[in-house]
Amino acid sequence: MATDGKFSLQELMAVCAAREIRNDDVVFVGTGLPMLGSMLAKRTHAPDAVLVYESGVVDARPKRTPWSIGDGCLVPDSAMVAGLLEVFGLLLQRGRVSVGFLGAAQIDPYGNLNSSVIGEYYAAKVRLPGSGGGNDIGSLAHRTVIMMGQDKRKFVEKVDYITTPGFLAGPGAREAAGLPRGGPDAVISNLGVYRFDAQSKRIFLETYHPGVTLDQVKENVQWALAVAPYAAETKPPHADELRLLRDELDPDGIFLGGG
Repeated sequence: MATDGKFSLQELMAVCAAREIRNDDVVFVGTGLPMLGSMLAKRTHAPDAVLVYESGVVDARPKRTPWSIGDGCLVPDSAMVAGLLEVFGLLLQRGRVSVGFLGAAQIDPYGNLNSSVIGEYYAAKVRLPGSGGGNDIGSLAHRTVIMMGQDKRKFVEKVDYITTPGFLAGPGAREAAGLPRGGPDAVISNLGVYRFDAQSKRIFLETYHPGVTLDQVKENVQWALAVAPYAAETKPPHADELRLLRDELDPDGIFLGGG
């Protein structure tokens, strides 16, 4: 499929996910755009990255788009097919996972995530799916990348419930809680890409997506958002990245929605 320079928001977010992966990474992969981004990284700049799926499949090489982390197409030609004990215990808990992808319903300025309840826990307005492996990944991976939609209901001053710890209350809080490593490294939303300040541990905007203004970004958080002095527009995908996503990694538009 030839590209005309145009791209969808889903394609841009998948490419942003791929950019977070290094060639020597062991990646704990999530369903959807993180999965596409991870596969794109292996096909481009990070061929030696090892993708770990929560289902127990390690270093999968699927011949079609997996529907989820438990899709059977991940098994053929993979390096290992194990179980939760192996991927969470032998890999994640031992510190072998360098980056994990997470999603959530709410995030606060310190990168704490909520995927459990909206409102008071025992009188919740909405009950959500819960942690799954989110707490383990956020606690034990060396760094985490969060992908989620952005509006004031999701980017909140204080999460209703901490399902997955970010930097908790700020500098030193993770260490005080007994977490041996890690913390959020980046947030990829539908409006921009965020990082965390090394001293304050608070989130700041690094890039805003094409067609999005700084005012739009600021209007969709509950706090006074810090913006990097070097903040600029998110770099668009390359034509080859779009070709891989559209023609080979998700030709049916399962996660890209048709591109």
